[in-house]
Amino acid sequence: MMASPLPVQRTCPFAPPAEHVRLSQEEPVARVELPSGSTAWALTRLDDVRAMLSDPRFSSDRWHPGFPLLFAGRPRPNGVGRSLIAMDPPEHGPARRKVVGEFTVKRIAALRPRVQQIVDEHIDALLAGPSPADLVRALSLPVPSLVICELLGVPYADHEFFQQHTANLLRATTPAEERDRSIGEIKSYISALVDEKAATPGDDLLSRQIALAGEWGPQAREDVISLGILLLIAGHETTANMISLGVMTLLEHPDQLAALRADPQVTPRAVEELLRYFTIAEFATSRVAIQDVEIGGTLIQAGEGVVTLGNTANRDPAAFDHGDELDFERGARHHVAFGFGAHQCLGQNLARLELQIVFDTLFRRVPGLRLAAPVDDLPFKDDAILYGLYELPVAWDPAER
Repeated sequence: MMASPLPVQRTCPFAPPAEHVRLSQEEPVARVELPSGSTAWALTRLDDVRAMLSDPRFSSDRWHPGFPLLFAGRPRPNGVGRSLIAMDPPEHGPARRKVVGEFTVKRIAALRPRVQQIVDEHIDALLAGPSPADLVRALSLPVPSLVICELLGVPYADHEFFQQHTANLLRATTPAEERDRSIGEIKSYISALVDEKAATPGDDLLSRQIALAGEWGPQAREDVISLGILLLIAGHETTANMISLGVMTLLEHPDQLAALRADPQVTPRAVEELLRYFTIAEFATSRVAIQDVEIGGTLIQAGEGVVTLGNTANRDPAAFDHGDELDFERGARHHVAFGFGAHQCLGQNLARLELQIVFDTLFRRVPGLRLAAPVDDLPFKDDAILYGLYELPVAWDPAER
């Protein structure tokens, strides 16, 4: 069977690539050629994606020779142990249970006052500065960065260091050697921090993970370091991208924005809809079959890789009526923007909280907020593994200072 080249860049910021849509209509389980030159199966329909992600016959092990690497020249991280996202049973369950209590609905709800304070302080600083301004630098990136730093016990003063190295890791065009250097720098940083907390514990997630490890030895240390790397990178970059994309989209849909402003009860539904609509981390749910499995009537053989085209699956007409439209009344929480199954995103409750607070607060305090550049001129992250915006120029009325 010939494999079709799989584009991964979006030609329209509000839609999946046209080839992904074609596959969903004509070949919902298709053999594709990835930009890395390797081949894999692509899943485009929601039921197939959810079935695959909940099937233990598919592995998350990034070190498996058949795991579908998206881009060429992207070696598996050197010197970095397996993090949660790369674990399979039986080690995955116990490792996840150690940390999942940090992200329960109740635990995250307790963070609301502090997150609200962080958002207000950054909006204060935004309004005190010149208009127009870059919302990514002023609000989208610093808010989740500060929140995850405080949760983990990472000094926020070091945010430029880890933000820059994270950007290198997530940019598809970063040379392999530079990517290796960036992951090495982040690991060295987190390693030193973990050693410091092992000697002098604090009231933070990393210190609590060290305490839960029991006997403190090389393996326990490596496990906490890998967890710290994962949560630091994922905990700021994903939410930052969704803040920027969400603000841009709301400003481009004044009727939807008016509904959100009129009733705060709309905001949670708006957040779910925006998550579904963009599905910024769709390739994070790639897997490799470790046994022969039939998905959607197609046999996937052991050793073959699978990528989920989540942005297309989250617009599947069998699951979402008029899925290409933005509809805050949809109330569809069965999307796969956070993945599905045993590896569903740990931080989804925190992301929802941050997004809800940012949208409610920003549009209440800055009612005249507007884009300061046409959407067609905005620098989208078309060269990155996570979709988003590099900059979002916005302006507001001087009276709103």
